[in-house]
Amino acid sequence: MTDEDPLKKFRERFLFPKGVNGKPALYLCGNSLGLQPKAVREQLHEELDAWADLAVKAHHRADSPWLPYHEYFREPGARLVGAVPGEVVMMNSLTVNLHLMMVSFYKPVGTRRKILIEQSAFPSDTYAVKSQIRHHGGDPVNDLIVLKPREGEHILRTEDVLETLEREGESIALVMMGGVHYFTGQVHDFKRITATAQSNGCIVGWDLAHAAGNIPLQLHNWNVDFAAWCNYKYLNAGPGAVGACFVHERHGKDITLSRFAGWWGNDPETRFQMHLIEEFTAREGADGWQLSNPPIFSLAPLKSSLAMFEEAGMEAIRKKSLLLTDHLLSLLDAMPGERFEIITPREPEARGSQISLRIRRGAESLTQTLDAEGVIVDFRAPDVLRVALAPLYNTIEDAQRFAAILERVTA
Repeated sequence: MTDEDPLKKFRERFLFPKGVNGKPALYLCGNSLGLQPKAVREQLHEELDAWADLAVKAHHRADSPWLPYHEYFREPGARLVGAVPGEVVMMNSLTVNLHLMMVSFYKPVGTRRKILIEQSAFPSDTYAVKSQIRHHGGDPVNDLIVLKPREGEHILRTEDVLETLEREGESIALVMMGGVHYFTGQVHDFKRITATAQSNGCIVGWDLAHAAGNIPLQLHNWNVDFAAWCNYKYLNAGPGAVGACFVHERHGKDITLSRFAGWWGNDPETRFQMHLIEEFTAREGADGWQLSNPPIFSLAPLKSSLAMFEEAGMEAIRKKSLLLTDHLLSLLDAMPGERFEIITPREPEARGSQISLRIRRGAESLTQTLDAEGVIVDFRAPDVLRVALAPLYNTIEDAQRFAAILERVTA
């Protein structure tokens, strides 16, 4: 199967941390922090050299001029999430971007005041939406709807999400969900949820932290209002890497839409007239939500990573992802006993590149045992191991090694 892997060449373009005996670790944590592409060091050195050799003149004269640096990501960023050029901008960090989007798109009026979110959403998302509700004079006890799985189940049923939207839609101002649930790995039905929410008058935003670079997306065609994501997980742009935003073009063209303003979101024709023009005039598109000039050293690693995504293509990445997770699931199912429970959906279209295991006994100590074996996975209290198989650098052999080690250390 490995010999037939069209993406196998990409594995050699990443640096792996050292495990036991100085050998490369079995790295299954790309859903938390992606590996470093080997090309990043040269990319960063190029910008360091530009700073050293040109200083301020590098904004115009560097090999990759700094002034329009964020525009280099306009087309590859759009292709990554199924957008059209101008709908995507790389800026800030995920939670900052979610707040900036809610400034524009969470407009509680009258009885339409509520935000809908899923249970066990990534904590920062929950903090952000609760704080926005309070900022607008509301109370999360009354103005936050939390979608919960049915009793005894781990994942949300799409029909339950849709039923809630039909029942509560007139009171909901904003639907703000994670596209791929960070804890279970469940992929939500973007298209149906977005359409149903909007038919009931709701604005729809998605957190794509675990979706971008993981599954194919069609944000423009699905008519999503906005989305935000980080680039340090499946997109391998480094710890704390600059985040990203999507704003559908129908909103991007409305330069009167309320927002927090900063000079880099201003019309570039007047951006540098500074004190001569004191009023903000938004640039069309997602760029109009920028506050500050692009952080060159945080964006540079993303150029290296996105180049690989462009070369590989999301369809090929998704195909390999399903092969890897299918294979790991079959190996886990073959293990004797009841050592763990798989809480990730079995249906291929409902899962990404992650398998989450609820460990029945000693989950935290098991994580430490795996680490001593040179296996790096992600532990989430109190009892879940999240195992990610990132298609650009993980292989069928990785899945087999993990299963064999897990079976041995839990025997």
